[in-house]
Amino acid sequence: MKRKGTTRFWQRMLILAVASLTLVMFGIKVVAQDDSGDEAPATEEVVEAGPDFQVQIDTTWVLLTGMLVFFMQAGFAMLEAGLIRQSGVVNALLENFMDAGLTGLLFWAVGFGLAFGIDNGSGLFGTSNFFLGDAITFSDGAAIFNGDGLSILTLFFFQFAFAATASTIATGAMAERTDFVGDIIYSGIIALVIYPIVVHWVWGGGWLAQRGFLDFAGSTVVHSVGGVIALVGAIMLGPRKGRVFGSPPRPHNMALATIGTMILWFGWYGFNPGSTLGMSDAGLTGLVTVNTTLAAAAGTMATMFFIFFRSGKWDLSATLNGSLAGLVGITAGCAFVAPWASVVIGLVCGFVVILAADLLESLKIDDPVGAFAVHGACGIVGTLMIGLVGQPELGGNGLLLGAGADQLITQIIGVVGVAVWVSVTGAVMFLALKAVNRLRVNPKADEIGIDVYEHGTTVWPDVLPADGGSVSGSESRSSAPAVGD
Repeated sequence: MKRKGTTRFWQRMLILAVASLTLVMFGIKVVAQDDSGDEAPATEEVVEAGPDFQVQIDTTWVLLTGMLVFFMQAGFAMLEAGLIRQSGVVNALLENFMDAGLTGLLFWAVGFGLAFGIDNGSGLFGTSNFFLGDAITFSDGAAIFNGDGLSILTLFFFQFAFAATASTIATGAMAERTDFVGDIIYSGIIALVIYPIVVHWVWGGGWLAQRGFLDFAGSTVVHSVGGVIALVGAIMLGPRKGRVFGSPPRPHNMALATIGTMILWFGWYGFNPGSTLGMSDAGLTGLVTVNTTLAAAAGTMATMFFIFFRSGKWDLSATLNGSLAGLVGITAGCAFVAPWASVVIGLVCGFVVILAADLLESLKIDDPVGAFAVHGACGIVGTLMIGLVGQPELGGNGLLLGAGADQLITQIIGVVGVAVWVSVTGAVMFLALKAVNRLRVNPKADEIGIDVYEHGTTVWPDVLPADGGSVSGSESRSSAPAVGD
């Protein structure tokens, strides 16, 4: 009996704890009774969730989604590693990993200030908060974390993850033939200057924001920036040695590429929904999430069937890029379009990614992973689609929905302005690297493989030894002494 009574006691305590937590979180009305036992009318006390509680929820949301965006670095690394030849995988992995570390330091030192610092009227760049100097105030023995709702530190982390993505995109188009020191330099310049300036124009209150340019999560700010830089870099580098246009080298590991793509799709649920920067409007967050899903699904199916009807084969690598095309395309308009329009955007981008890749192939531009086709071309198309199918009630003001051409014109101005800035600065950057012989890797790397030349190893040493030899499964087994020898 005593044991049964103890069990009931803890059950009641658990129910009381759950009920109390529910009341605190959701602000349900609590009826307080007079302990005296008199039958006086009950009084009502409303427990409200105050502004500090909302900030806590928003901060948690932004930090968690920022972690998802950062996890996309693994997706980019796996996708690139799978789509290129095995002799360049170690180089690709280190470039992707290095981008995160380098961007973290440079975006903290300068990039974040250029992107979100105080604009002194130019509309071009910020001029404060370098080294996060405005993030914390120390006064009277206390630390005050500055920010408007979200702290500056929280916003920095979320935006750092975006910045790392922009420079990573370019490595795919320039894979297998870029000097590693040159990669460090150009990745640093992107994080330091090129990308932050565009961020300020659109998200930092700059001239494009003032014109009403719309890019909710970065089809232009992140993806077309990375895609255009990738295109300029691929042109400057020239093709890989022995590249036969019309018959590109086969990807070396489609399992890695598939895993990488699925990680990217998963990470996009941080990229787009996280750009709400809070959970005060749960309906908007739901809309963004659903639009992201539908566009990716539509891009997947459009590309898969397009390739099948053209070649008679179900092509995995093209289908993977089709999903990414849909994701890139919807990133700008995910908060400004209705779900049906997100399907349209995904379908359009599913065709665009193949046509853009065909165009580069015909122009003899070697892009091993289709970085420009996915991020550059689809980023531009997705941004422009807001001006066509944007829902007026959501602020999209699409021409086809009766809102006039003003938004479309603004989107065109923004896309062209960003493309000009990125292509000019990218060309200057790559020309300078080429002048000091730091753009293309030493020709010897074309003979022995960039992994062996730059890093002294390979990703599959039992198949492709670092000494340049070739070991098959049977050769590997026969070279080991038998038991008893």
